[in-house]
Amino acid sequence: MDISLREMHWNDLDFFFEFQKDREANHMAAFTAKDPYDRESYIKHWSKILREDRIIKRTITINHDVVGSVICFTQFGEWEVTYWIDKKYWGKGIASRALSEFLQTVSIRPLIGRTAKDNIASRNVLEKNGFQMTGEDKGFANARREEVEEYIFTLSD
Repeated sequence: MDISLREMHWNDLDFFFEFQKDREANHMAAFTAKDPYDRESYIKHWSKILREDRIIKRTITINHDVVGSVICFTQFGEWEVTYWIDKKYWGKGIASRALSEFLQTVSIRPLIGRTAKDNIASRNVLEKNGFQMTGEDKGFANARREEVEEYIFTLSD
């Protein structure tokens, strides 16, 4: 399986929009858009991301097919990383490998990763890439329509 990262393109948004509409994927991610079916809001949000030079964004591909994204951005004054993989590719190590490749080109440290406490797969991705659990938090999760507890992970070196 040829997993690679490339610059994000406008036409990738069509794929990302379809990926994030999956109910199970939304539940796992927890902290998502209010309405995953609202294409107009989705495109407006992602257009800001694509235009912002300070946000580091890559599209994950397998054999040139779009399968996800990985992004580094600032939130609450800290650099954070997030990723999303199309559900049909879950459980194949793609997120771990893509994040590993991403971290080889992004030298920002410390780097924060957050995951809902019950999202074991995402926790494993972070830990496999050297992130250490450094805290806990909670916040309202649109996908679950309730407050959700999360783990905070930090990559220091």
